[in-house]
This record gives sequence, structure tokens and C-alpha cells, in this order.
Amino acid sequence: MQLEEKIASGDESNPCISKSTRLPRKRFYRARAHSNPLSDSHFPVPISPHHVEYSVHYPHFFPSSDSPPDSKKIEFADVGCGFGGLLISLATLFPETLMIGMELRDKVTEYVKERILALRVANPGQYQNVSVVRTNSMKYIPNYFEKSQLSKMFFLFPDPHFKEKNHRRRVISPFLLDEYAYAIRAGGIIYTITDVEELGDWMKSCLENHPLFAALTEEELEADPVVKLLSSATEEGQKVSRNGGQTFKAVFRRIVPSV
Repeated sequence: MQLEEKIASGDESNPCISKSTRLPRKRFYRARAHSNPLSDSHFPVPISPHHVEYSVHYPHFFPSSDSPPDSKKIEFADVGCGFGGLLISLATLFPETLMIGMELRDKVTEYVKERILALRVANPGQYQNVSVVRTNSMKYIPNYFEKSQLSKMFFLFPDPHFKEKNHRRRVISPFLLDEYAYAIRAGGIIYTITDVEELGDWMKSCLENHPLFAALTEEELEADPVVKLLSSATEEGQKVSRNGGQTFKAVFRRIVPSV
């Protein structure tokens, strides 16, 4: 029996599904807070962006594997999406925009996948534009996205990797920003937030020193409805808020440098 059928029929035998909400129970999908992005993991990776299976991720928009994704492509990427809080909020805010979460931890990825399927069953016609994939974004961004495909990328509360020898594992770095700049179209936005001041300074410095990114003004930040979700939509952000902690944002636009 498929997950959608179990949820719709109120399957009482699955302890991973809440009887009241029909949503997956997070405690059954707990994993280590972070994974080593430099280690080898075994999961399928598309050969190129043309091999991403849109019909698997977005069956409402692509009812068969023969449906060409040329007219509609993924535009938002939440890198290290965690339990999917931001994705769920964005799904209804931008219902016609395809978005995907990229998560390295297998149990967490499975939770997000089942959460999305449960929300689709409970809310017919909604959450069809959101999906998740288990992958290592530090290695495989070019396998998923073409040049200038994305309009938004998110890096929310990434692993700080405090030790200097581990800074090469940070998901924001001068080298990786080259890859992100390739995938983000001119005018697209990269959003970062952390509760670790040193990491916040690092990410902001990397973006400031990159020739293809420019910081949003205070007025632009105030006008962007997505900025407000950075600290409220995720489990990590809610935890920081409950504990009265600070957050450090760096939001930059992809630009075309003047010659």
C-alpha cells in the first residue's frame, strides 16, 4: 500500500504516522544534526539536469515520465533543507513555482518526503510544487541545475564546522559560490542565516568578496516576504527564537559584473 493510501484510509498500524494529523512523526526520523559532506555516500545522482525525474517529484505537473520539463523547471533550491519547514511555507506562498529540498541525511530526507505526500493528501491541489532529494549539494549542484536555472537558493542554519581545518566543509565558500553563481540567474537571490556569529561573518564575507553577488539593501530586505521566513519557518530558527538567541543573515543578489 502506498503512503498516500495509508494516510487517506487512516492506517492505524503505522506508528510513524500521527493518528490525529496523518503527518509523519518526527521522532521516528531523528538523525545526527549534521553529516560529513566530504564523505562518500551511496545514492543515485542524475547524469545531468536533463535526467532529473520531474514526473517522480512533481506528478501533478508532469503526469508521465515522457512529459518534457522544458516549459517548467525547478526554480528554488533549499540546500540542507532539514525537516522541510521552509519548503512547506514556500510551497503555498509560491504555488506555481517548482522547488526542491536537498538533504544529505537519509532519515531526514525520508521524513520530508512523507511529510509532503501527507500534505498533498490532506490538501488536494496543494504542495504539488515541492519535493525533496537525498544528495550532496556540495558535489552535485551541476547534476541538478542548468546554467541560470534557479531564482532562489537557501542556506539556513548550516553546519558551522568550527575548526579551521574543517572550514573546507562549509557549504558557503569562495569555490562553491562559483557553482551557485552558475546555477542562479541574474537577479536571483541567495539567502543565508545562522545563529553562529563567526559563521555569519564568514558567509557574508565570502559573498561580499565574490564579483557575482551584491547585498540587498535594507529596503529590499524589508520588502521581500521570504526574508521573514528565514528565522521562523525552520525548526532551527524556531529553537533559536525560543531560546532568545541572535541570528545573522546575509542575503545577496546574483549580478552581472560591469565590464
